[in-house]
Amino acid sequence: MIGLGRMGASMARRLLADGHRVVGYDCERARVAALVRQGGVGAKTIEAVVSTLHPPRAVWLMLPANDPTEQAIEKLAGRLARGDVLVDGGNSFYKDSVRRAERLASAGIALVDVGTSGGIRGLERGYCLMVGGEVSAVRRLRPLFKSLALAGGSRHIGPSGAGHFVKMVHNGIEYGMLQAYAEGLSLLRGGPYRVDLERIAHLWNQGGVIRSWLLELAERVLARDPELRSIAGYVEDSGEGRWTVQEAVAFGIPLPVISAALCSRFRSRATDPFGDKVVAALRREFGGHAVKSTTPSTHARSARQ
Repeated sequence: MIGLGRMGASMARRLLADGHRVVGYDCERARVAALVRQGGVGAKTIEAVVSTLHPPRAVWLMLPANDPTEQAIEKLAGRLARGDVLVDGGNSFYKDSVRRAERLASAGIALVDVGTSGGIRGLERGYCLMVGGEVSAVRRLRPLFKSLALAGGSRHIGPSGAGHFVKMVHNGIEYGMLQAYAEGLSLLRGGPYRVDLERIAHLWNQGGVIRSWLLELAERVLARDPELRSIAGYVEDSGEGRWTVQEAVAFGIPLPVISAALCSRFRSRATDPFGDKVVAALRREFGGHAVKSTTPSTHARSARQ
């Protein structure tokens, strides 16, 4: 297991608990040491991972998409041997997985792309695994999938790229669901009745059509901090929402909800957005509508931005 962050470490622990031998590497030594304390084998380098494993090897990457994953695959490509399997369990763009699989296949190395969902609770409950790759390589990894996945939570979707394509769409849907919950709870908070949002979330989870794990998490968060005063309203995107929208445009498939959710994330990062200044200025010009003037300090800050 290369990459022992929140997901990689938990997956390694789940594999160890089910009797697998796990060799782990991470650039942070403390994470490797933690794996060793849990019964795993530590490696100081990616090269050491390869040399410690017995052929035919199975190497599983749980790294951020793009450069970190690309660089790790480049290192491994020259060190793995014919018959080895390389698993990318991160959130890579599916077309990158297709390209990488074709390149590795020429050396007799199989790339299996595994879209992985389940978050930090996957350690206890099991993960949802969306698998892409050649049949023989996927078949060989079934014992790992069985140990990692919730019952019924692993499926071979199709050839290389298919697993990451399905995970991309999964995350796009997640964007829309999160935005819908956010907007509904905002309306409750600003509406005519004083309601306890944590209790409403709990109520909805008792048989409501919109019950979900996300709503359970909302209960937990609102119980700790009902007004969410400790959290800034800045929402990052990991890339999969963008890819989902871009692919929808390429295929001519409308995704108004997911697209709007993605744009809402962009909007959350703006401070005194210039576009809103344009709207306010034009309303004043054509209709004489009032505008709010900025203070000198605010104006200076906006100018620097």
